[in-house]
Amino acid sequence: MDNTTSVIEFHILPFSIKANDKPIIFSVFILLYLIGVLVNIVIITVICLDSHLHTPMYLFLCNLSFVDICYTTVTVPKLLDILRSGNSTVSFPECFTQMYFFFLAASSEVILLFVMGYDRYIAICHPLHYHHILSKKICILLMIIIWFCAGLNSMLYIFSILQMSFCHSDTIHQFFCEPIALFNISCSGSSMFYIIIYVDTVLLGVCPFLSNVMSYIKIISVLLRIKSKDGRRKAFSTCSSHLIVMIIYYLTGISVYLRPPSNQHNFLEQIMTVLYTTVIPMINPLIYSLRNNEIKKALQRLVA
Repeated sequence: MDNTTSVIEFHILPFSIKANDKPIIFSVFILLYLIGVLVNIVIITVICLDSHLHTPMYLFLCNLSFVDICYTTVTVPKLLDILRSGNSTVSFPECFTQMYFFFLAASSEVILLFVMGYDRYIAICHPLHYHHILSKKICILLMIIIWFCAGLNSMLYIFSILQMSFCHSDTIHQFFCEPIALFNISCSGSSMFYIIIYVDTVLLGVCPFLSNVMSYIKIISVLLRIKSKDGRRKAFSTCSSHLIVMIIYYLTGISVYLRPPSNQHNFLEQIMTVLYTTVIPMINPLIYSLRNNEIKKALQRLVA
């Protein structure tokens, strides 16, 4: 840590809330958290217990649900504790530990969404080679690579943030130790952090997104040639679910991380952060399950 750092702990100020608002906000977030964790656990349970869903697509979906549980668990419980106890103090180790697992979940989700797009491309454009290209060993290897790359990426972010010095303020205007909020209160050493953000945006943002867009152009051209209406509808359903999740996630993330640096405490930025860290992990499994007949049938078999 830089020698000019004078701050030894942070104070989290979520949404500039007043005392009277705390019970309402506490109720909203604990409801979002419980619903998000519950629906993701249901998805994981259904996929694990139903042998019909032991395919690459559902393996990736199962991992996405696990990542979404991690996403909300990293951020929301600490916020609930702050709202309940009134103690907004967060130590340096707590803050950086929270950020590490936040970046781990975020990086995993980005890479996983790309892999899920690749899965749909192979399934529709090269169906005869699907199980050869995405064999069990390959899928396990992909999961290892995803978590390894996410862990390495998270370490790079934490290393860059450790170069910052915080002498302007000790108040984080977010509902957790959010990196951009930390940047706004730093007084030096933040250049490496933004270099990593822009490189990361290209490697884990722009490139995967453009690759998925190109693959979906090919997928759509193949779907239009499918004569069976049922086959076309089934394929379009699984692809559109992934596309919806991907677009929502990228739009909310970009709106926060590619905004110009500002010392202003932007309430809209906090709302967008809530969307991609809390709301999206809750609706991801709903989007997939409501548009996926296989999951509906598996759930019916499980409860029957």
